[in-house]
Amino acid sequence: MAGPGDSAIGLEPGALPPETEALRHEVRAFLRDELAAGAFTPRVDSWMTGWDPAFSRRLGERGWLGMTMPVAYGGQGRSALDRFVVIEELLAAGAPVAAHWIADRQMAPSLLANGSEEQKRRWIPAIARGECFFAIGMSEPDSGSDLASIRTRAERDGDGWRLHGTKIWTTGAHRAHAMVLLARTAPPGSDRHAGLSQFVVPLPLDGVTVRPIRGLAGEGHFNEVVFDGARLPYEALLGVEGEGWRQVTAELAYERSGPERLLSTFLLLDLFVASLSDAERGDAGAAREAAGGLVARLWALRQASLGVAVALSEGRAPDVPAALVKDLGTRFENEVIDVVRRHARVEADPASPDPLTRALAEAVVQAPGFTLRGGTNEILRGVVARGLGVR
Repeated sequence: MAGPGDSAIGLEPGALPPETEALRHEVRAFLRDELAAGAFTPRVDSWMTGWDPAFSRRLGERGWLGMTMPVAYGGQGRSALDRFVVIEELLAAGAPVAAHWIADRQMAPSLLANGSEEQKRRWIPAIARGECFFAIGMSEPDSGSDLASIRTRAERDGDGWRLHGTKIWTTGAHRAHAMVLLARTAPPGSDRHAGLSQFVVPLPLDGVTVRPIRGLAGEGHFNEVVFDGARLPYEALLGVEGEGWRQVTAELAYERSGPERLLSTFLLLDLFVASLSDAERGDAGAAREAAGGLVARLWALRQASLGVAVALSEGRAPDVPAALVKDLGTRFENEVIDVVRRHARVEADPASPDPLTRALAEAVVQAPGFTLRGGTNEILRGVVARGLGVR
């Protein structure tokens, strides 16, 4: 496989400012050294499947986690574009970033925006060091994508809260140090979005049971988390009681718009393009044409994702563009798999020594989740339609 910066496709600066190039080359040099040392094996969908706490700590030591957080909270005070460059290179290399991903991507910004001073100082520096990992407690059984229908409750209990309910598809909860939980603190009324609040739940915790949900290949990224009277102090409330929906909506812009929505299958595409360079088969022209179409779309989607990063760096909340990036990006990821299966003439095999064959197997296993995590495509199109005034 081509190393970072030497890929068959390449990720070039585009609209990024020139000063980010030194950072990009620094990250590429680090990744070359890591690969040369055998520190990791590149894999598809590495932000979901590549769990390596030691690698996360090495990123933290270099200041590549919590990059946009203020220095006062252990961050680097850098721009969203600097962070974009770093995560783009990590994802393109198939680096194992799953351990810190949720904490760095959305929990640190959410804590900064909504957390108390105590919460900020407790959690954000540890996230920036690569020593604290988070899970998200949003989805529930029988709720589908209707987040406003959740039934998990947080009830006042003296000077604290009692939690009752179940969350599902909680990535990494079995390894996380904490979870940000969305729960009802008041019964739903005419406004279904009212009465929702967020909480920071340390893990493990008495009254919280984490059960694995196995995937197609037996992997256990997802979990069911049951809250059976678990008690939290009052100070575990994140932000304002009853403002959970507003907080979650702002948070989802970070979850839906990043390069991970385009690059989960980049490794597979890169290996496929590299395999075509010496192809002499009669259908090589058709394969190259299909690969070229994917690369062109990747570039356009990448520019859209970059546009959201610019908006975030300017303090705007680009909910609609983020939903659009996620919808188009995750469909693209699946189309990469379809094209490779049609033209590469290899059979998916996770145990194969051939990187392309192995990457195809990894992609096929992970594909069912691409258009689900972060909101289904149908929900996202509703967000876009409402944002455009379509009724």
